[in-house]
Amino acid sequence: MRFCMVTTFYPPFHMGGDAVYVHALARALRREGHAVDVVHCEDAFRAVGGQPPASPQTDEDGIVVHRLRHPLGILSPLITQQTGHPGLKRKALQAVLDRGYDVIHFHNISLVGGPGVLELGRSRVKLMTLHEHWLICPTHVLWKNRERACDRPTCWTCSIRSGIPPQLWRLGNLIARELEHVDLLLSPSEFTADRHKVAGITRPIEVLPLFSRVEPGFAKPAPSARPRFLYVGRLTASKGIGQLARMFKALPDYDLWIAGDGDLRQRMQAECGDARNIRFLGPVSAAQLTRLYGEATATVIPSLAPESLSLVALESFAHSTPVVARNAGGCGEIVRASGAGIVCADDGALLAAIHALARDPELGRALGRRGRQIHMQQYTEQAHVAAYLDRVRALLASTQPIPHD
Repeated sequence: MRFCMVTTFYPPFHMGGDAVYVHALARALRREGHAVDVVHCEDAFRAVGGQPPASPQTDEDGIVVHRLRHPLGILSPLITQQTGHPGLKRKALQAVLDRGYDVIHFHNISLVGGPGVLELGRSRVKLMTLHEHWLICPTHVLWKNRERACDRPTCWTCSIRSGIPPQLWRLGNLIARELEHVDLLLSPSEFTADRHKVAGITRPIEVLPLFSRVEPGFAKPAPSARPRFLYVGRLTASKGIGQLARMFKALPDYDLWIAGDGDLRQRMQAECGDARNIRFLGPVSAAQLTRLYGEATATVIPSLAPESLSLVALESFAHSTPVVARNAGGCGEIVRASGAGIVCADDGALLAAIHALARDPELGRALGRRGRQIHMQQYTEQAHVAAYLDRVRALLASTQPIPHD
């Protein structure tokens, strides 16, 4: 089969988990023998402050990557953000999507084309994965006024207070109209599926959790000498990393290692400069991340805003490392269901869980074994791709082949 993935960010022009998933899914489908194209927007990466690599590849493991660039640069994604349409990228997108595919799979489309991109392209089936809550939230993450989880929609004032240019197109029916071109929405969690249904999304939604891939032969290394807790992800307010760092400033007997980057990094490093137990690692490679997960006492996911899921939780399970997580949407859902970690309602419960795992290594080992077991049963590449292709084939069964260019 021929697949085309449409997404705003794609490695190495990326900062978050949606791009990591698209990359992993594209490679997995190639290993199954399918043809895969990916189209994404380099200008969008620059628009959000990303620093482009010196020499990005245009082909990787047989995946054909179309990296969109426009002479007007970041004006292109700004027009998309304001209009909800591809704008300056329409011609380039059509040149790729009109080639004819069995499946066009949309991911994070916020700056690569907005809802308007959903009508483009020739394909037998169109899918969309709800990586975040962008369809129902201008901030993408249900984070209100830059200060708390959203309790009720006040999107206009929230956008202004969050520093996001208000989007007039959200006041009309553009999203509902363009979603009619999508055959199936895939949600990483029951929480996110339900949240979209409650918000009025009527297209079919099915839950398909993400996956993480562990290289063959992985063996968990010996733990660090001191209790060491790991945070992986963006350093932004909605992720709760500021509160977590302040908590560890008062826990000098435990280490906190922070892998990732974001708008809070410089301020946090200044605030934690005298805390010898807190270490900022910045962006890390996949090989480094494997070691970090393996050596950690636990991975901490302190998100304040609800997550659609958490790729970090799945990666931690895969490396036999327990997870301590706030009860934040799909992340709390998956940790609770797995039995491979501790779900916390507030800071007090989070602190108690950290103490429990630091003081009882056997508890951590037991939870880690459970995480590895549940990962091997439900969250491997093989299990995910099999479930994904089952859905694709069921949809294709009622369509006619499309000639490929």
